[in-house]
Amino acid sequence: MLKIRRIKELSREERDRILRRSRVDIESVLSDVRAIVAQVRERKDNALLQMLKQTNPKAGAEDIRVQEEEFREAEGLVSKELKEALREAAQNIETFHRAQLEKPFWSVEIREGILLGRVTRPIEKVGCYIPGGRAPYPSTVLMTVIPAKVAGVREIYITTPCGEDMKVNPAILYAARMAGATSVFKIGGPWGIAAFAFGTETIPKVDKIVGPGNKYVTAAKLLVFGEVDIDSPAGPSEGLILADSSANPQYLAWDLISQMEHDPEAAGILITTDETLAKEVQGLLMGLLPEIPKRDIILGAMGSYSLILIAEDIEEALDFVNGYAPEHLEIHSPNPFELLLRIQNAGSVFLGEYAPIPVGDYASGTNHVLPTGGAARAFSGLSVDSFLKRITFQYLSRGGLRSIAHGVSEMSKAEGLLCHSEAVMVRLKDEG
Repeated sequence: MLKIRRIKELSREERDRILRRSRVDIESVLSDVRAIVAQVRERKDNALLQMLKQTNPKAGAEDIRVQEEEFREAEGLVSKELKEALREAAQNIETFHRAQLEKPFWSVEIREGILLGRVTRPIEKVGCYIPGGRAPYPSTVLMTVIPAKVAGVREIYITTPCGEDMKVNPAILYAARMAGATSVFKIGGPWGIAAFAFGTETIPKVDKIVGPGNKYVTAAKLLVFGEVDIDSPAGPSEGLILADSSANPQYLAWDLISQMEHDPEAAGILITTDETLAKEVQGLLMGLLPEIPKRDIILGAMGSYSLILIAEDIEEALDFVNGYAPEHLEIHSPNPFELLLRIQNAGSVFLGEYAPIPVGDYASGTNHVLPTGGAARAFSGLSVDSFLKRITFQYLSRGGLRSIAHGVSEMSKAEGLLCHSEAVMVRLKDEG
């Protein structure tokens, strides 16, 4: 049964565990993942093949990359209905992300003779990690590849786990081809992340790695950060629901279940000021469970980082929400936009009773690659901005240089960098 607790009665240890959630598990696997990353860095394709042979002893080097005939085969295996759903979602995702594009060039003359500006350029090579352990995620293909394409990235690579038959789920391959991925590789887990970070004989080194994954994938991304850029720490899914007495308890029960069915380490949390609502949702959850195929996973999540919290008032509830910094946040209230203005930390916010988290997971157009484990306090969700670099520039006329030369000279002397001062003053010496 999903526990009900009052926020004010949580011990410091309980509160800390809830706030840290899956980060605790990431720390527990860092040592093992570090060894895998080192193997891939040193042995390249040989390390990847060793991993593939654990799944299929007959695996060969040709199995690392998805071949053209596999894309053609996948085309025929995906239903017409799913193809249409993916196309509609792709259109919404592209429309939303195109709206994020900013001016590629701007400048401002801050004083006479000093022109400053910024040029925006896309990252050249990106690696997208697509989970595929418990379920295939063609939606994540769209969420990672489409924003990169919109940003202008030239080479977009995908890596994802394959089955014992060395095949990638056909829906993933169909989505990859439709979205415009350059190539797809059949390497999952830390091996895929390390291959993108360092490059192998088959898999190219990229400049940035994006995409969600389990604690092993997240640990690998943290370990290779610096060798490449990463989007954010994105571990098991988490959804926090803030609801008042006006909320529909049936909606809340299904929304919690929809988050917990991802993973035994996923987090589904309801915060409400209404104790009656809390108990009603708890009862509905237990009534729904026997009919749900993934109830074992959901029960695992219930025992991990999921629970129902009762707040004394909306101030206490909001304080907890902002401290938790959820990946997904639902707000069930007659005036959700008023509460939105008081949210400081969240990956993506779903307003009103007709905006459940799954619409953002799949089709509304916002991105579902979001920071987890409290990282939303500092990180944003995946967007076009994730694939862009900003290069600043400056142009100074002689008069512009003269106007700030004294200040540059004084500051460089204060820092003991006398040649900095001379590099400026040598240009003005003939003025006497």
